[in-house]
Amino acid sequence: MNKIALQVDGLRKVYANGNIALHGISLAVPEGSFFALLGPNGAGKTTMINILADILHPGEGTMTLFGRDVFQEKSWCKRQMGIVPQEVAFDPFFSVREILNTTSGYYGCRPDRVWIDELLDRLGLTHQADKNTRQLSGGMRRRLLVAQALVHRPPLVVLDEPTAGVDVELRRRLWDFMRELNRNGATILLTTHYLAEAEELCDHVAIIDQGKLVASEPMQSLMHRVAVSRLVLRYAKPILISATDEAALTDFKPVILDEGLELHLELRRDEPGMSGFDVAYEAARNRFGPPLDAAVHQEDLEDVFVRLTGNTGAEGETHVQR
Repeated sequence: MNKIALQVDGLRKVYANGNIALHGISLAVPEGSFFALLGPNGAGKTTMINILADILHPGEGTMTLFGRDVFQEKSWCKRQMGIVPQEVAFDPFFSVREILNTTSGYYGCRPDRVWIDELLDRLGLTHQADKNTRQLSGGMRRRLLVAQALVHRPPLVVLDEPTAGVDVELRRRLWDFMRELNRNGATILLTTHYLAEAEELCDHVAIIDQGKLVASEPMQSLMHRVAVSRLVLRYAKPILISATDEAALTDFKPVILDEGLELHLELRRDEPGMSGFDVAYEAARNRFGPPLDAAVHQEDLEDVFVRLTGNTGAEGETHVQR
């Protein structure tokens, strides 16, 4: 059985104005996983992270980190975490290297100069190391946030929207570094509104909406359970479906398109040696003849997210901020 890095049980948070941010959330983050925590604006993700970081107090529920009570053993638990928040705030008169040296002390350890140099190199901060933070661009300050969270080599790294508004170079550097840390045993907890990144990077996912847990399971399991594939067939002339055609294709939930037909593919095999694609294609071919072409459209994490939460963002991009 996999060990659990972070266990959340019955976590509930009600603000003074009566707004319920978390409705008794329970989930488990497996040790060594790359875990996506997703949800639309106001879902409660950042509230949960702030409770974990001891910035907010919960109303009810428990949290354990590597088997230790987060609320009862705060000092120990804080040393096991490195949190990259959304907000950027540094002393403007400290240099990048001074910030990292000082942060090491906050976690009760001496500055590890070799590790700090590696962090500076991996995050593209080497040439900024002796600059005061007020001289840094916004992107460089966000890189420093990541280095600061990693300076004490925490076994749990929490990334709260780490690539929001940053350049492609930082994204690539960050994800390459996070993958390496994860391969070496670190547990990564990520919130992001870039769902393509989450699907590519993460092996587990939890989705919360309006403070309630919608799903929490391995990424592959969620996609197999919820995502669907559709077979799109293009014909030379418009398709007209009779009642008989509808009955013959009822298992595939046929949808008429401007230039053809769309069929829902189930993840099953009706006959030996035939996939869902084969069965659907033959069923349509028997009714309407051979199509001009055929293509399978596989739903991605964004499609699944929209189906489970009903939330979409502008310009076709799903936004799942705090």
